[in-house]
Amino acid sequence: MKNLQTYFILTFIMATWGLNVSIIKILVSYFPPVTITSLRILAAGLSVFIILGAMGKVRKPSFREMNFIMFGGLLSVVSHHLLLAIGLTQTSAVNGGLILGAGPLLTAILSTIILRNKPTGIQVLGFLLGGAGVTFIVLSGGKGVSSLSQGDFYVFLSILSQALSFIVISKASKTLDPRLLTGYMLIFGGVILFALGSFMEPGGLKGMSEAPAYVWAAFAASAVLATAVGHMVYNTAISKIGPAEASIFLNLNTFFSLAGSALILGEVITVNHLLGLVLIVAGVLFGSGALEELVIRQRRKRHSHHI
Repeated sequence: MKNLQTYFILTFIMATWGLNVSIIKILVSYFPPVTITSLRILAAGLSVFIILGAMGKVRKPSFREMNFIMFGGLLSVVSHHLLLAIGLTQTSAVNGGLILGAGPLLTAILSTIILRNKPTGIQVLGFLLGGAGVTFIVLSGGKGVSSLSQGDFYVFLSILSQALSFIVISKASKTLDPRLLTGYMLIFGGVILFALGSFMEPGGLKGMSEAPAYVWAAFAASAVLATAVGHMVYNTAISKIGPAEASIFLNLNTFFSLAGSALILGEVITVNHLLGLVLIVAGVLFGSGALEELVIRQRRKRHSHHI
C-alpha cells in the first residue's frame, strides 16, 4: 500500500519536472544557462533547509555521509546539469531526448551490477516498453535521428552521472534522511556550478534585474517546487522502492515535457505522442513493480474473502 502511494506521488513529481523543462527554456532565453542553473539550484537547496529546519530535521552529517554528499552532488548536480547543458547545444533535441530516455535502463543495469538488485522479467519488459515509448515520442517530431556527434556523448555522460548518483543516494539514505541529503547535495553542487558559471560566463549576473516579473515567478516555481520539493520526494522514493524502480518514472518526463510545451509554449501534440504515452505508462506499471503490487493486493483480498 505504501509503495502505491509513492508511485502516485512520483507521477505528480514527473508532471512538475516535465513542466519545468518549458520553464527552463524561458529562463535560459533571458539568462546565461550555467549561471541561472546554479542560482536555481542554490535557491532550491536553501528552500530544502528552510522546510527541513521548520520540521526540526536538520543535523550535521558525519564524515562518511559528507563523502556521499560530495560524490552525489558532483554526479547529480554538477556533472548531470553541466554536461546536459553543453551536450544539448551540440546535438539535436531528437538525439538528446532518445539518449535521456535510456536513463532508466542504465540505472537498472547499474543497480544490478553495483547493488546486486536483480530485476524481474516483468520489470525488464517495463524498462523496454518505457524506452520504446520515449523513442516513439521523440521520433514523431519528424526531424529524425541525426548522426552521432560530440554533443550526444556529453548527453550520455550526463545521464550516466545521474544514474550513478541514484546508486549513491540509495547507499547514503541508509543513515542520512534522503531529504536532508538532497539539501546538502543541492547547496554543494550549486556552489561549484556557480564558480564554473563565473568562469564560463563572465558577467553572467549583469542585467539580471531587467528580466520581467513573470520570469522571476517562473524561476521561483522551478527552484522551490520542481527542484527543491521534487528532488526531496524523488530521493526519498529511491530509498523506499530502489533506484531502478524509481528511475522508470523518468520516462513520464518525456510526455509531461511535451504537454508543458503545448500548454506553455504553444507546441503541437500528435496521435503519435499519445501512442508513445500508452507505451510509457505500460512501461512504468511493469518496470516499477506497481502492477505486481496491485496483483498481490487483489490476491490477498480474494484470499481474505474466502477465509
